[in-house]
Amino acid sequence: MSEQENQPLPKVLIVDDSRMVRASIVKLIRGRFEFREEADGEAGWQALLVDPSIQLVLSDIGMPQLDGYGLLQRIRSSKLSRVQELPVIVISGEEDDAVRERARQLGANDFITKGIGATELLARLDSLTRLAQTRRELEESRAALAKQSPVDPVSGLVTESYMNWRGEQELALARRHQADLSAMLVEIDRYDQLITTYGAHVAQLVGRKLSGILATRVRKEDTVTQIAPSQFVVLSPSTDLGGVCAFALRMQQAMEKLVMTYREDRIRISVTIGVASSSVDEAQSVSELIGMAVKRAQAGRQAGGNRVVGDQGEVTQESVDRLLRQVVSIDQLLGQIRAGDAAEIDAQLPAAVAALMPLLQLIEARLGCGIPLDRLSNYNSASGAGTQGTQKA
Repeated sequence: MSEQENQPLPKVLIVDDSRMVRASIVKLIRGRFEFREEADGEAGWQALLVDPSIQLVLSDIGMPQLDGYGLLQRIRSSKLSRVQELPVIVISGEEDDAVRERARQLGANDFITKGIGATELLARLDSLTRLAQTRRELEESRAALAKQSPVDPVSGLVTESYMNWRGEQELALARRHQADLSAMLVEIDRYDQLITTYGAHVAQLVGRKLSGILATRVRKEDTVTQIAPSQFVVLSPSTDLGGVCAFALRMQQAMEKLVMTYREDRIRISVTIGVASSSVDEAQSVSELIGMAVKRAQAGRQAGGNRVVGDQGEVTQESVDRLLRQVVSIDQLLGQIRAGDAAEIDAQLPAAVAALMPLLQLIEARLGCGIPLDRLSNYNSASGAGTQGTQKA
């Protein structure tokens, strides 16, 4: 017996409130396809959730409980990729052009009439099931490739496994040099509502927009990855809590001003960001650090979204200013200079001068080498503490 003969037949879900229509379709496909019958859209939807062997859906439009339009919309907006990508054939009347157009806009792949012949029906089912199988194989290949490559071929960002590996290295380095590693969890607000209102493809476009913004605004040593359709993680080495809070606040405010246009609708976008710091939160691993950022983003979402949340609650400009006025870590600043990021610490120079002033005074007293202490003191007083973070604006 060949390997192909050992493979199970593809299963078709037939959803129609007419028992006669279901029976006629079953008669045409029996022996070439397995089948499951349901009498309304709601029962069909429940079948899709519990039966992962279904590979194609044949659905009528006019049905009780949930009609074919509603079933199509649920399928295309499902968070389960195996459901969202299922081929759907709509059973329609011979002249139902308006029905077909609306179903096409909702994501139907094909249409058949209730009097279709066996040869034509089997040809369409064969074509769509082969297409679905090819798509699944490509997705499996992409997932396998992503595990071996540091870059996800779809998002263009690093993979989650690479982020964890890189993050553990950065965390170990931060401990050795008494520096810091910070994490941000950036989440698109009301992502489920975007899918319901505009469809999964529009929600994905919003995700790609945010991905592009993050990729261009972080530093070269930062790591960005997408861990869910609506969630991104940014790991920032040599960045303290004040720096990451300042960057997160700027990102949240920039996204709040962003408007995307789809057809005639203007879609406003906002994000909720959770931040965490390895030194402040005493995280022992990268997963623990990211987990803290995730919990804070969740708290921000429950509070209404469109905000930044840190270890002390919601982050505001006033709280960022207070953090940046605190004494900075000289080791951390030296680490940034060695990494070639001298321009990134300009805002922290007043605090650095204040921290070093006792040492500079001692050096001048011992060596008399002409350190301009008065000038440095005046610079510190005139400048105050900066209000910019360590990432790009």
